[in-house]
Amino acid sequence: MQRRIFGTTAAAAVLGLLIPLAGCGSDGGASDSGTLRLVAAEYGDSQAASSKAFWDRVSADFTKANPDIKVQVQLLPWADIDREVSRMVKAGNAPDIALMGSYSDFAAQGKLYSADELLSVSTEANFLQPLVEAGSVGNTLYGLPWVASSRLLFYNEKLLADAGVISRGAAGGWQPKSWSDLQAAAKKLKGAGVPTPVAVPLGPEEAHAEAMIWELSNGGGYADSSGNYNLASDQNIATFTWIKNSLVAPGLTGPVPPSQLNRADAFAAFLRGEVGMVNGYPSLLHEARAKGIGVGAVTMPVSDTLGAGETPPTVGVADWMMAFKQNGKRTQIGKFLEFIYQDKNLKEFAGRYHLLPSTLTATRTPAGGGVDGNDQQFLTALRGAQLYPVNDPTWVTVSDTIKRNIGRAVEPNGDPKAVLEDIASKANEAEKKKH
Repeated sequence: MQRRIFGTTAAAAVLGLLIPLAGCGSDGGASDSGTLRLVAAEYGDSQAASSKAFWDRVSADFTKANPDIKVQVQLLPWADIDREVSRMVKAGNAPDIALMGSYSDFAAQGKLYSADELLSVSTEANFLQPLVEAGSVGNTLYGLPWVASSRLLFYNEKLLADAGVISRGAAGGWQPKSWSDLQAAAKKLKGAGVPTPVAVPLGPEEAHAEAMIWELSNGGGYADSSGNYNLASDQNIATFTWIKNSLVAPGLTGPVPPSQLNRADAFAAFLRGEVGMVNGYPSLLHEARAKGIGVGAVTMPVSDTLGAGETPPTVGVADWMMAFKQNGKRTQIGKFLEFIYQDKNLKEFAGRYHLLPSTLTATRTPAGGGVDGNDQQFLTALRGAQLYPVNDPTWVTVSDTIKRNIGRAVEPNGDPKAVLEDIASKANEAEKKKH
């Protein structure tokens, strides 16, 4: 998802102000049984793109249909929302509903309603299966998926054609099968003067996503088949050793070291035509095409060790609705969630930000409108995707450790094995504290 903020929202967060929406009161705390409090992440990156317009409309429509229930929404930047909601919960002032990137720590504390306490059977059964698995602790769904995305390898068609990687205007585009194919293309791009042949953003902004993409394409990942962390597996060590030796050392990853390159900066460089290849999600594809950049999007090629016949999962990412028990508003919360998960509402929100809706019916096309035609390949990838282990309460800590450290594995003097073992050790410490 996009984690960007703009002035008005940031200021509201700093000052602790609520952004009032249609049909909302000015306080609406726990004492007001007729008001629901929703704390939601701001998805927009400008005033015009703010999520406020959506919540204005949907809350007004809901209150019109349910006059005895008002909705008060507080929008917070992605950089602040996890911390702020945790603070509210600890202070005994939990919102009734939150929309954010993690839920499992609250579920582990017994603070959330489960889906079967809130939703009809048909609504609960409508979620896409990979999202259900990621939103469940044990066999119980606590994190209700809202919107999602998957990751594909993007390439600038003109740059690859100029470098002789693909024929100009060739049908079917480029279909790399192995890491060797990717490396060969990167070498040609470098020879043609492309500043960053392949961007590998392992900076702290979203290194855990980039790392997982590469790990999965070598048969690794963050967890083993039993769901336990396996961060320093042989496959993962081999992955970062290859990136270091085959991409970074030959100068194929551009002027900014991967450990210092954040995703937003890599995307901005791609939109400036300075990057040949980068892993991305739907909104980047739309932004690039809006600028007239021809972009191809393919599944990540697999390592030469894994072999072309293997089809590892892509990386999927989702954001989560969760409902807190503290104020005892299960019935009102259930009504509101049933309302916002109607296809028209979910599709409007997902379409506004070029993300994927989380339900089967909202993704169907063409009769139901479905997703944008350009997003179909991302939806296909999401159906077979692997998501972060967000259902583990330690994931917030572990992901932060990965984000801040994994880039060191590919630095000139870095030791991939030592870096991964250090990350694994910190993950083990977090697991022990959980128990």
